Amino acid sequence: MRESADKGWFWLWGEAMYRYRRWVTGLWAAILVFMALFAVQAPGQFKDNGFTPKGSDSDAGMIALQEKLDFPASNFILVYSSDSRELTDQEAITTILNSLKPLEELPYVAGIAINPATRVAGHDHIQSVNVFLKLTTDEALDKFTEIKAKITAPDGMKVDITGGPPILHDMQVATKKDIVKAEVIGLPIALLVLLLIFGTVLGALLPLIVGLASVTTTLGITYFIAQGYSLSNFLPNMVTMLGLAVGIDYALFMVSRFREELNQQQDVREAVAMTCQMAGRSIFFSGVAVLIGLLGMLFIELNIFRTLCLGGVLVVSLSVIIANTLLLSLMGLFGHNINRWNVIPSRWKKRQQASHLWSRIAYSVMKRPVLLVVIMSGILITFMLPVSDMKLGLPSAGMLPPSYESRHGDDLLTEAYDAREMNPIQIYVEAEEEFWSEASLRQMAAYTAKLRELDGVKEVKSLLAMLEDRPLEQAAALLAREEVRSKLEEEKLASDRFSLLIVVPEDDPESKDTERLVKQIRELDAGGLEVKVTGGPAYRLDMLDRINERIPVVVGFVMVVTYFVLLAAFRSVLLPLKAVLMNDLSLGASIGIVVAVFQNGFMAELLHITSTGYVDATLPIIIFCVVFGISMDYEVFLISRIVEEYEKTGDNEASTAEGLRRTGSLITSAAFILIVVVGSFIYTDIQIIKALGLGLSLAVLIDATLIRIIVVPALMKLLGRANWWAPRWIRQRSHG
Repeated sequence: MRESADKGWFWLWGEAMYRYRRWVTGLWAAILVFMALFAVQAPGQFKDNGFTPKGSDSDAGMIALQEKLDFPASNFILVYSSDSRELTDQEAITTILNSLKPLEELPYVAGIAINPATRVAGHDHIQSVNVFLKLTTDEALDKFTEIKAKITAPDGMKVDITGGPPILHDMQVATKKDIVKAEVIGLPIALLVLLLIFGTVLGALLPLIVGLASVTTTLGITYFIAQGYSLSNFLPNMVTMLGLAVGIDYALFMVSRFREELNQQQDVREAVAMTCQMAGRSIFFSGVAVLIGLLGMLFIELNIFRTLCLGGVLVVSLSVIIANTLLLSLMGLFGHNINRWNVIPSRWKKRQQASHLWSRIAYSVMKRPVLLVVIMSGILITFMLPVSDMKLGLPSAGMLPPSYESRHGDDLLTEAYDAREMNPIQIYVEAEEEFWSEASLRQMAAYTAKLRELDGVKEVKSLLAMLEDRPLEQAAALLAREEVRSKLEEEKLASDRFSLLIVVPEDDPESKDTERLVKQIRELDAGGLEVKVTGGPAYRLDMLDRINERIPVVVGFVMVVTYFVLLAAFRSVLLPLKAVLMNDLSLGASIGIVVAVFQNGFMAELLHITSTGYVDATLPIIIFCVVFGISMDYEVFLISRIVEEYEKTGDNEASTAEGLRRTGSLITSAAFILIVVVGSFIYTDIQIIKALGLGLSLAVLIDATLIRIIVVPALMKLLGRANWWAPRWIRQRSHG
């Protein structure tokens, strides 16, 4: 028969896994026990949010401010509120500051000060305090518990701790909770579905073992990587989501094929080898397709993309490796016993096997292919429409639910203070001479005047403003006094040749007008001064620029490389092109729905989502790169089976119907499991992970229903024999 005559590399690999099945199983058991010890500690090692555009003008400016003007490396913001009294009078301020005396005694606390930003009228029941630290963000996270223990709210007040490190701390807490919550929701349902699919306990448990093994091993590896490299705290969620989804799905296809081969091959050894030859080869190419999408994130120079790429590549690679090593070995050990411990009556399984529903659907679709392709394309394009109105924003405390302290404190700050002063444009200025000299003051005065003339500038704060804009001669004379210089250095406004300018914009810090203002400032002639524009609006612009500039490269790389991988897998020119284009449609539709939910608030309450009025700037790329390969899985498995049938019969329509019949129930079940596992992350706490869970679930749902059941058979019919055309050198290549 053809299967035994064509023993390629995958057959030989499967045979080797059977031969050494006990050794392979024992080795993996030792690896998993070792990795599990470190996997549980891994989430606490990831302390970077990953959004800093390192090497940009804004990043260089902030580093210079820290080095030259002694800006604090990190800070906490304490937000006090009261239901019974005003907190803006001197008595309340004194009470608050006195309560912070124990905190002030800590050696790494650089200073404590009442927030000077302009207040919003009618919010006198809210007060905030800046706590400046001589610690990096990582060090501040390590000291978080000690710092929090020193903070107690005075009688009649409540205090919330927010700012960079507290938000990261809460995200670490949320990450650990999210992983447990997703597993508690997703795994029992996945097990139930697997029991219904296979009808046996062993058949159902093997895919779960592969999913959990890939997650455990990946988290263990990243624990060691985190000792030397800064990794984003979104990594554990990404690894858990992808590992469970992909690991279970790949194992599902392998176990299903193995049970089929047990009835066709002479013994267990050949069944394992044939399973690897066919299903193992399919998941290898599927895994490569997923990896291509993930590798696309490397083109964007932000740590969140690099980290998610690392985690995704590791967990998907390990899912493929574990399925083609540990799983094959376990199937070799269990052999026919995999069909023992039935939980579903035999007559039900016979009825399922005898079903020709999927082939009838395929023939029905192929009777009216043009109409159905037009209708399905129209539906998918309609789902894509919200993308045209997508607004991008930067991640903040809003990523967390209001129940988290740092999010609640941030909400109070937004409510009580002018956002423009809380998040201004900061300009690091370096002169040739000390800023106490008249020449440097003259340069600063000229540059400040230019800034004030720009459209969109509400106010410019500098050392000159502190000197009440005196004539330069008087200002220079005043700066000759040591106490005045000390005051400026204490206020972080000037020191030696270095100074700080603060530009308060007229518009919201996250608006397009403020983006334009940052660009105008950077283009402005500084008149001999060296300047670097930083602060929240500049960071936001630099981050968005890095993403937007590389989007065409990312999309082009993923689509082109995926096409050539599928070209090698299918040995056809049109089949991979069709798969890539259909995947773009389903992916665009899922992103459109994500925009409708997260930006526009559609069904947000039902999904326990806080609509922010924008989409996180990282989300479109993350969803595209993560989802592109995974959502294509089912089309790859379906077309692989159609190709297999066509090589036997040479009949396009019959091969399409038979391919859908043989994979229909299995792909539907696999898609349902993936949707349940990934969809469980919609009900977790971190917004980016919720959005990724929603986007991936929708893409898989669309791909496994509209694309697989309707579009694929319709296009197979329309293209006819053209589906199978390929240059001679491709057709002559043997199977892997």
